[in-house]
Amino acid sequence: MLPEHAEQVLAIYQAGIDGGDATFETTAPTWEAFDAGRLPGHRLVAVDQEGRVLGWAAVVPVSDRCAYAGVLEHSVYVHPDAQGRGVGVALLQALLASTDAAGIWTVQSGIFPENTASLALHAKAGFRVVGTRERLGRHNGRWRDVVLVERRSPVIS
Repeated sequence: MLPEHAEQVLAIYQAGIDGGDATFETTAPTWEAFDAGRLPGHRLVAVDQEGRVLGWAAVVPVSDRCAYAGVLEHSVYVHPDAQGRGVGVALLQALLASTDAAGIWTVQSGIFPENTASLALHAKAGFRVVGTRERLGRHNGRWRDVVLVERRSPVIS
């Protein structure tokens, strides 16, 4: 993911936000805020032959405490026109290869239970459901549950 992808990455993020079941966020951040908040070593985009961004994946640290140095939270978003074509799986597999190589032992995410496509994608990529955090936060005027999923690296012991 490079600065030249910024506009398309943020548009895909906003499309996910607008769908209502991807995040608690209500608007995509500026590129500067997005860039500052994601770890530079694990940012990916999927592009087509014309260079259009089809989707993206990125991570943030779960905590700044040293005990959690190998635990990251990720996001993966796919352009609505590219959904169902394997873009999400490819991004997630590439992200996991990147985090495994970097010694990351846990990659996690919180997913709204209504986002069945994301839950299926994560199951396919080897994530397990840890549990459901009930009424974790308010989103568009209503309480939302969040399913916590994680994938433990098979190469880190």
